Amino acid sequence: MRKKYFYLSIFLLLSGSIKAQYKVDAIAEKAIQQTMKAQEDFWNKGDIDSFMKGYWNSPALVFVGKSGPTFGYHNTLENYKKGYPDKDSMGQLHFDILHTQQWDENTIQLIGKYTLKREKDQPTGYFTLLFRKINSVWKIVSDHSSSS
Repeated sequence: MRKKYFYLSIFLLLSGSIKAQYKVDAIAEKAIQQTMKAQEDFWNKGDIDSFMKGYWNSPALVFVGKSGPTFGYHNTLENYKKGYPDKDSMGQLHFDILHTQQWDENTIQLIGKYTLKREKDQPTGYFTLLFRKINSVWKIVSDHSSSS
């Protein structure tokens, strides 16, 4: 009998500490999908400055890529410009959204795949984006991208 109470106590303790995940809000999901589509379009036009409008313009922005973490909007922008100096190096970008999870009313995680078609290669990889609702607008506050 003591064992039963012990396991019941553990279950209640753990279940009380697990925060429920939210169902993805349809309006938020649409806004985020529009942001992703706009980023694709701006990238494919060779417009990195407009592509970056999807990101939070803050020193607290975090981008993690093959070279490790980059902190700050301006540092991330400069890394993009250095890594993709012209339209040919940028190629044609396509995103596939694989999973979206809302953690609370102001936080959504998006997992996706990118494909970059260029004349000589076609790099692909995966990314995890953390969107936060800031001043009523969904912005990417953290981006972890990796090539496959």
